Amino acid sequence: MSEVESLKAKYAAAGQEHLFTFYDDLSPEEQTSLFNQLSKLDIERVNRIFKKSTLCLDIVSDAEQQKLEHLPDDVFDSTLDGDESKIRDWLNLGLDLIAQNKVAVILMAGGQGTRLGSSAPKGCYDIGLPSHKSLFQLQAERILRLQNIAQEKSGKTEVIIPWYVMTSGTLPALTNDGKVFLENKSTLAIAPDGNGGIYAALRNEKILDSLKSRKISYAHAYCVDNCLVRVADPVFIGYCVSKNADCGAKVVRKASPDEPVGVIALRNGKFNVVEYSEIDPSIAAKTKPNGQLALGAGNIANHFYTVDFLDRVESFENELEYHIAKKKIKHTDITSGEFISPLKPNGMKLELFVFDVFPFTERMAVLEVDRKDEFSPLKNAPGTGVDDPDTSMKDIINQHVKFVEKAGGKVLPGDNDQLIFEISPLVSYAGEGLEGLNGKTIKTPAVIETLADLNKFV
Repeated sequence: MSEVESLKAKYAAAGQEHLFTFYDDLSPEEQTSLFNQLSKLDIERVNRIFKKSTLCLDIVSDAEQQKLEHLPDDVFDSTLDGDESKIRDWLNLGLDLIAQNKVAVILMAGGQGTRLGSSAPKGCYDIGLPSHKSLFQLQAERILRLQNIAQEKSGKTEVIIPWYVMTSGTLPALTNDGKVFLENKSTLAIAPDGNGGIYAALRNEKILDSLKSRKISYAHAYCVDNCLVRVADPVFIGYCVSKNADCGAKVVRKASPDEPVGVIALRNGKFNVVEYSEIDPSIAAKTKPNGQLALGAGNIANHFYTVDFLDRVESFENELEYHIAKKKIKHTDITSGEFISPLKPNGMKLELFVFDVFPFTERMAVLEVDRKDEFSPLKNAPGTGVDDPDTSMKDIINQHVKFVEKAGGKVLPGDNDQLIFEISPLVSYAGEGLEGLNGKTIKTPAVIETLADLNKFV
């Protein structure tokens, strides 16, 4: 049996033989292209995901979805309560682990800046800072600065925080009865599989092997579009390790019951992210004795894992529930061979989210942080006024002004009362190292790019 016949038999057994409908009419180049696509695709896995997703859709009732409870006190803590000593303890533990080369960073960099008017990866986007650094560069420089901090504190000669940059994976788009669409006669219709594809990618791309060979114990994972992200945050790492957690999450306090953000909570006794649309308004408005929202732990896709936990995901991967998104799928009709652009949803895309592993954690830890310090997502086009390049830029500038003020300095606006100011992450990761600005005044526009620049001001 030839390779093509063998592959046809495999797809016939999976009920997806229609993908070879036009094979004999294709050019040799097109045949090779289709053969390669089908060879790389794990069609049995696609069928399993479809079956599991549709089954879960059928059996989970609204009543079951609403068995929600707030996070237990023993898995939750906050940096907002003013206890500097515990934060210092977490910081020191995190820096010690970084100095031991036990910490890696996993960047979820999937997604292009299409809504931002850019065809480049979102991490390449320039949000308009005076330095014009991209998100990627800001994050890389934070890692370099943190390595130096850990090195100086520990006296170690070499501290390395490996940075793994993960892009989006894909899954085929499916008909409502689970058949894979053809985009054209020689190309499958595919779509991003959600940031939860990171777990299979870590295994398939040998990242887990790399982590183990480097003797890494802990990983910090985050999304590229948060300009304020504290990459490999030693406070967060130290907190999670002090709790002996195998999985952890940073959250921000919900601004109001109706803020459209998912929250980390217990659903049916298991940790989960519950989407805003899934919570009844009366439940969303409930408060704890301290007056804070009971379901107020806003998810920001900022996570901690032990490498052991990441390794364990494979053991329950088949239990993960992909989310069905009904979509209008452009495709080639199998019967007529015509290209179809449907006017209404005719199929589905399947997505897994990074937080879908939370129900399987044995020891969860959740840390609340200040939104102003750590969360400013870039989602929308310039000029939108919310979560756009301007808000990202202003949030970084305002944070850097606060860094100077905390060090005892002052930043003065320039012409038209504009604040054009920036501190390179190579100079300060989170406000440290700026003691030399005590009593000094900085007139903007100004950029502190190197340690030597600290001496320019009087």
